[in-house]
Amino acid sequence: MCGIAGRILNAPGKVGRDLVELMHAQEHRGADSTGFAIYGVPRDSGYVVRAMGFDRATLGKDLENFHAILREHGGDFVDDPTWDDSRDKHYSVRMTITDPADLARWTQAADEICDRLEMQSVGRSLEIIKDTGGAYAVADKHGVRDMIGTHGLGHARLATESDVRPNASHPFWARPFADVAIVHNGQITDYYSWRDRLQRKGYRFLTYNDSELIAVWVSDRMKQGLDLEAALTRSIKEIDGVFTYMIGMPGRIGWAKDRFAMKPLVVVNQNGDIAAATEEQAVRRVFDQDDIDIINYDGPSLHGIWGVGNREAAA
Repeated sequence: MCGIAGRILNAPGKVGRDLVELMHAQEHRGADSTGFAIYGVPRDSGYVVRAMGFDRATLGKDLENFHAILREHGGDFVDDPTWDDSRDKHYSVRMTITDPADLARWTQAADEICDRLEMQSVGRSLEIIKDTGGAYAVADKHGVRDMIGTHGLGHARLATESDVRPNASHPFWARPFADVAIVHNGQITDYYSWRDRLQRKGYRFLTYNDSELIAVWVSDRMKQGLDLEAALTRSIKEIDGVFTYMIGMPGRIGWAKDRFAMKPLVVVNQNGDIAAATEEQAVRRVFDQDDIDIINYDGPSLHGIWGVGNREAAA
């Protein structure tokens, strides 16, 4: 079933707190795992890396291996990595790094140890935090409520097509494209054929979650020269399935629905301050006024772009 959410603020603020509430309201749609993609104030250089390790007993060694690969590709740690202090075997680590010589080649090299330490996001501003459990549990463990930013995405997952594992949850990073994340509600029925085509082009997938494909698909189309609006339009025509997805990038969130608009999306837009979710009751966690204008994007528009700081939502 799953539930998705998006949030845009007119100025940097507690976007993490709002996304936690949006996802807690939709926890009944899937409490297997919860995730957040937060866009903070962009760095001028370097990247924030969010990664997930799978054996806390080898944390030190895994970070040493990761650091060695980074240095081989011309990058380095800006400061010491930090990680959560839970008793779970898996762990979440945050690193700030200088720019590798080639982001795609470094990503490919770092992914060679993804069975031990898997990158969840790389961005000037993007940080993806995801884990098993409901919104409040994940937020408490990883400090999501205190994260400051301009916009972000959220997801509550009911696992259907792949394992209940923390790294199989949403949002997904569009590796190796920096600062691109996606959340998705639905099913991609031509997933394997598109996955094969993209793998032949050199892209790598770390899960069998069909949502991971959408992030790479849209980014690849933009790499070929399409703007975001054109890529969203093409996805409706070329990807088969029933879906609603939101894709985050610096300064904006794009969204698209399949041609039959089977999966709901409701939106509040008050002078560019936007909240979107699968269910109306979720957006009312953020906008609790009785007179808010609820926009139902079940039709006629099937895609659109919301920009940070824009006073109108483009449809």
